[in-house]
Amino acid sequence: MEINSLKFIIFVVAVILAYFITPKKYKWIILLISSYLFYWINSNKLIVFICITTISIYLLGLLLGRIDKKIEIECKNLEKEEKKKLKAKAKSKKKLVVAVALIINLGILGVVKYFNFFSGNINGILNIFNINIQIPSMQFVLPLGISYYTLQALSYIIDVYRQKIQPDKNLGKVALFLVFFPQILEGPIGRYKQLANQLYEPHKIEFKNIKNGSLLIIWGFFQKMVIADRLGIFVDAVFNNYTQYSGIITICAVLFYTFQIYADFAGCINIVRGVAEIFGITLEENFKRPFFSKSIQEFWRRWNITLGTWLKEYIFYSVAFSKWCLNITTKLNIKLKKHKHLAKTLSALCPLIFVWFANGLWHGASWKYVFYGMYYFIIMAIGMFLEPVFKKLAEFLKINKNSKKYKLWQILRTFILVNIGMLIFRSTNISTAFAIGKSMFDFSSFGEVLNGKIFSLGLDMGEFIILILSIAIMLIVDYLQEKNHHIREEISEKNVFIRWSIYYIGIFSIVIFGIYGKDYNPSSFIYGQF
Repeated sequence: MEINSLKFIIFVVAVILAYFITPKKYKWIILLISSYLFYWINSNKLIVFICITTISIYLLGLLLGRIDKKIEIECKNLEKEEKKKLKAKAKSKKKLVVAVALIINLGILGVVKYFNFFSGNINGILNIFNINIQIPSMQFVLPLGISYYTLQALSYIIDVYRQKIQPDKNLGKVALFLVFFPQILEGPIGRYKQLANQLYEPHKIEFKNIKNGSLLIIWGFFQKMVIADRLGIFVDAVFNNYTQYSGIITICAVLFYTFQIYADFAGCINIVRGVAEIFGITLEENFKRPFFSKSIQEFWRRWNITLGTWLKEYIFYSVAFSKWCLNITTKLNIKLKKHKHLAKTLSALCPLIFVWFANGLWHGASWKYVFYGMYYFIIMAIGMFLEPVFKKLAEFLKINKNSKKYKLWQILRTFILVNIGMLIFRSTNISTAFAIGKSMFDFSSFGEVLNGKIFSLGLDMGEFIILILSIAIMLIVDYLQEKNHHIREEISEKNVFIRWSIYYIGIFSIVIFGIYGKDYNPSSFIYGQF
């Protein structure tokens, strides 16, 4: 049941009606039942995996809570040194509990998603040493949203360990946090402290929520069906036969894919957030106008935000404050006492490489995804190392960093670097990415573009015009939001005629220009596969 299908819309309407006619006390149960029903429809027997994850973190969370309570009681009448020893012992027990949670949940994810990747690499190493042992490959069906709900589950157990939240004694509440049906497909990745109570508490019907949520859903469908799916036709035609194209056509395919994945992912998130808003639930933003970023660091603060903050909080800080990393930092500060910037940069890169390796591998079981993560790590590392050089160069050339021209250059430079990353992301493998990248500089086929070959790749001139106008609308909306315009609120303040005209234009744009029909299968969301 794709989010951009009629079945999903009918399902959502049915859940909304059931939710709002149910007594307050049982509203959360409607969300829980409907979420498990949605999961069962989409994954059938694979629902067992999310059940194992739910039960494991629920029980282990309670165990962590018991250890904390026990240590609190036992420490009351003890001396300082005795307290210290007891707390250290308790911390070891808690680490063991967290380790069990990690083994269970990362173990499941590792087997179903990464088994063939790791076994293939191990077999390759064994072949190098002429060891005639082969680990057989195995076919697994990936459970719906496993990469998303696993991260949510781990954030819950780690937050309980860090005493940021108390373990919840309500199994249903923990289960709903993990399985909430709009969010399960592509996120955003929620935190228990921010989301769980919202899901559990009853919400009244509010016209404002229905209006604003519906407007966000319409915008999400526009991004997905009018922009992303139309771009996908051209992108697939070129990337699936990349040896036949070069120059302008290849450049267009790469640029189009960057806009496709943005419209696709952001469109899905907008639909999800819109559905949640109708229920009175606020999900975290996952995108904040990433194409207006002036650096790669800023881009990743605006793109897939909840994944980035998860990696920062649970990997970057975990590594940065680990004993071995702190020891390395101390040694670097001593040895590079006269080169403080270099010491600071090397100290930051130590945990950062783990973040980008995890980011790449999270996206898929392939070296191209690892390479994708390392590409951004290298870009950031170069920027950090050369920061003093760039600063001196700007001073020497008397560049005004606050000027509009310089900011525009920064945005353009970042956009180009992002497109290179997207080329790696979309290509079948690393060698294909290099081949396509090389072909972009071959303009011998420029005459074929002038002869109209570009319009024979699934999109005629009329479709191209629709596409360019749609992308322009999306970028204008992003620009207005960048300038602190709250578009939905501003629309709601307009008079009835203007307001409903905008609603109808949005709906009919999807109906008239959306990619769908009798022989059309709703295109799966790109990030749904991760």
